[in-house]
Amino acid sequence: MKFIHYLETITGVGIYPLTSLLIFFLFFSALSIWAFRADKTYIDAMKQIPFNGNENENNGHNKTA
Repeated sequence: MKFIHYLETITGVGIYPLTSLLIFFLFFSALSIWAFRADKTYIDAMKQIPFNGNENENNGHNKTA
């Protein structure tokens, strides 16, 4: 028996794809609006996080070699 036959036996299963699409669309829209409205200095500060600090530090990781 194929998987689709199991889904057909569930009542109201057709609402799940629509609900998941709606959740994705709302999340993507909210994130896009936040990204366009965010303070540019905050975005620039976040972009520089991986490069801040001393380049010779091992960030708490022990080097074995």
